[in-house]
Amino acid sequence: MLDAALTSVFGTTDSLVASVSTVDFLMCCAASIVLGAAVACIYMFRHNYSKNFVVTLALLPLIVQMVITLVNGNLGAGIAVMGVFNLVRFRSIPGSAKDIGSVFLAMAIGLATGMGFIALAVLFTIIVGIVNVAYVLSPFGRPQEPAKVLRVTVPEDLEFDGMFDDVLGCYTSEHELTEVRTMNMGSLYQLEYHVRLAQVGTEKRLMDEVRRLNGNLKVSLGNAQVTREVL
Repeated sequence: MLDAALTSVFGTTDSLVASVSTVDFLMCCAASIVLGAAVACIYMFRHNYSKNFVVTLALLPLIVQMVITLVNGNLGAGIAVMGVFNLVRFRSIPGSAKDIGSVFLAMAIGLATGMGFIALAVLFTIIVGIVNVAYVLSPFGRPQEPAKVLRVTVPEDLEFDGMFDDVLGCYTSEHELTEVRTMNMGSLYQLEYHVRLAQVGTEKRLMDEVRRLNGNLKVSLGNAQVTREVL
């Protein structure tokens, strides 16, 4: 059954224009339209998009199929592929990685249907669609929570060595005490930690736990890139 997916409906890939029938051509056009819509759906899944780009993406397999069918009959498959890949120029403004990947997916499907490999194009689209959904829904490639700076004020008579380690170990994936300095004529200390939160949205809980330990003195949490506040 899988071997049938690798067989062209045209029977031969030599001189396609001369060998293709109207029924076979319309069958490939229908496959290109359906698979083009599938590519557009794959692209739209949890992604910001514009209608113009989605419509163009859906039509691209049909356009590529026609180019392949015509050019392959005269100049050979090698020249046809080179000509088709120049169609990427229709995208005049820089796109995201997913935009570019979707364009190449649509062109690959058009190449397959243009050569008559309808079953192979369908199988390929299904595989790419499943893998795309799996990657989007999984943590794969998700960026880490950005590093933050936690500043904790403690009274001078408090033994703060290791005092906040348990709390930081609970709410952060990594933490490091980078600076200790005096404040308010030496009556207070300020501890500065570089931390990375283990989960998004736990800032308030972390700060509440720290305030409980430092006597409800000042606690601040901000991005590591932000310039240090002047005290």
